[in-house]
Amino acid sequence: MPKISVIVPVYNGEKFINKCLDSLLFQDLKDIEIIVINDGSVD
Repeated sequence: MPKISVIVPVYNGEKFINKCLDSLLFQDLKDIEIIVINDGSVD
């Protein structure tokens, strides 16, 4: 089980989602879980 869980709600974030996820993935923490929730986006 990961020590850190990050929940990212996304609504029409097409322009920013790559930068957001890259930022999370390049953290020093290795035991991390990233959950991305689509909040009804139209993009």
